[in-house]
Amino acid sequence: MFDYKETWKKIIAGAVNKLLNEAGINETIDDDKIIAENPPDPGMGDIGFPMFSFSKILRKGPPQIAKVVAESIKDVSGTVEAQGPYINVRLDRSKTSKVILEEIFKNKTADNFAFARPGTKTGRKVMVEFSSPNTNKPLHLGHLRNNVLGESVSRILKAGGAEVRKVCIINDRGIHICKSMLAYKEQGQGKTPESENIKSDRFVGDFYVLFSRDVKKEAEQLIAHGIEKEGAEAKTQSMQKAQELLRAWEAGDSETVELWKKMNKWSIDGMKKTYERTGISFDKYYYESETYMLGKDEVLKGLEKGIFYKQEDGAVAVDLSEEKLDKKILLRSDGTSIYITQDFGTAINRHEDWQFDQMIYVVGSEQQYHFKVLFILLEKLGYSWAKSLHHLSYGMVYLPEGTMKSREGTVVDADDLIDSLRDLALAEIKEKGREEDVGDPDEVAEKVALGALHYYLLQTSPVKDMLFDPKESLSFTGNTGPYLQYMGARISSMIRKSKEQDCANADFSLLTTDSEWELVKILAEYPFTVSDAAQYLDPSRIAGYLYELSKAFSRFYHECPIITCEDKSLSKARLELSRAVMFVLKDAFYLACIPFLEVM
Repeated sequence: MFDYKETWKKIIAGAVNKLLNEAGINETIDDDKIIAENPPDPGMGDIGFPMFSFSKILRKGPPQIAKVVAESIKDVSGTVEAQGPYINVRLDRSKTSKVILEEIFKNKTADNFAFARPGTKTGRKVMVEFSSPNTNKPLHLGHLRNNVLGESVSRILKAGGAEVRKVCIINDRGIHICKSMLAYKEQGQGKTPESENIKSDRFVGDFYVLFSRDVKKEAEQLIAHGIEKEGAEAKTQSMQKAQELLRAWEAGDSETVELWKKMNKWSIDGMKKTYERTGISFDKYYYESETYMLGKDEVLKGLEKGIFYKQEDGAVAVDLSEEKLDKKILLRSDGTSIYITQDFGTAINRHEDWQFDQMIYVVGSEQQYHFKVLFILLEKLGYSWAKSLHHLSYGMVYLPEGTMKSREGTVVDADDLIDSLRDLALAEIKEKGREEDVGDPDEVAEKVALGALHYYLLQTSPVKDMLFDPKESLSFTGNTGPYLQYMGARISSMIRKSKEQDCANADFSLLTTDSEWELVKILAEYPFTVSDAAQYLDPSRIAGYLYELSKAFSRFYHECPIITCEDKSLSKARLELSRAVMFVLKDAFYLACIPFLEVM
């Protein structure tokens, strides 16, 4: 993609180097040392170049340097002038618009928008792990943020030229799984998701809720009889039965294993429907039941090498005081693994499966310490690729108190939230009398709901906690997904009405007004925005770009007649500028997991 800033960096660097040479200074300034900024006022120009960094070497004030450098630049497309310590450049709008827009259409094909891609295939292999659900309950609001972050980052990395493999580890074993199993065994009465007409993961989750309620009641009774509150739940009959069920599963008891398989299948089948509904997919699923034994041998090897040590009680530990971390237990005194031990094995197993150049774990910020320790220990064990492991930490997501409550009263099920958003969007469509215009109101409402949800979850930087307001996310004005979708639908409608099928012979040099020029410059920034989002693993950069592009198009649409423009050549150029915006919107929507709508 034509990068006018890089072009001008070379020009400015050449002028500065000429000045250095004339001053007898034996030093060369590379292009990347030239800082290019957007002037605070568009009236000052299109690019600003501060001269502060050259003051010391040239022994001149920045305004003097700017003046001399500006005067030395000749025969360029655009105008150059010094303003104080800055060199401000005004680009030739006609020539630049023509180059940028012709390149957009040159790279657009039926199946791919190559303009969006900052480079060719890099050969870099990146594995992204996200979602990591438990099979004792449905996906919830926290998973929705995790899922869209993982999916969006994967798409952005692929757009940047990497080969990406998306993986999900399903936590399908352990005491939490046995809790729902026990409740079903004692209270299920042979019911199935089909017999109760309940989504299968919700069906399993209902029994987990039943178990939790039973344990709470039993614990209250124990406390009333003098048992201390702390530890009361562990002493309840239900909890002890769940522990027995876990021991039976680990011993391979056939009846227990069959129940586990049946309930896990219900849970996983239900979760996969939610993934499909929200556009989330994986290249491979890993299951904790198949990986939890991995890693133990690695710890024993580390013990032999003296990397780890054995405590008096027989537990294996590691001292991380040199890394300014705590002591960490790696194997219990009875020889059983803990969670981080499993993660050793899983990481090693994955690298054997697919030799990645980078592995990204999309996991909440509460696990920062865990991953810091994991990466250090894998390095200590001699795995050089451990340096390429990265924890994409993200903050918590909350709902306004009282907006929605789940059946447990603590978390909101993903499907419940999407259903409520869809119903709100459908009500909006009906209130405006748009049922016939949109074709299938239910389908459009679903896509509006997903657009609202995903955009809202991505527009905040991953590291920050956030408040998700369902009603605010569905607004058709302001910084929301539906506002962006509406812009896409508006352009689609205009192009349909125009009946123009391509940009042949469109004279883009006619696009010189302020609103046209602003739109062209924002379009030119897109591939570099994608590149930055890939580098920093930050989809909020795509979200922010989408809003700026949509605002700029809205201004252009209101200030510049398009189909009704009397100058047919200008009308065609403006229409094709709108089509270029639609191409970029579609591509960026895909990266941000937002459905594109041609009618709304």
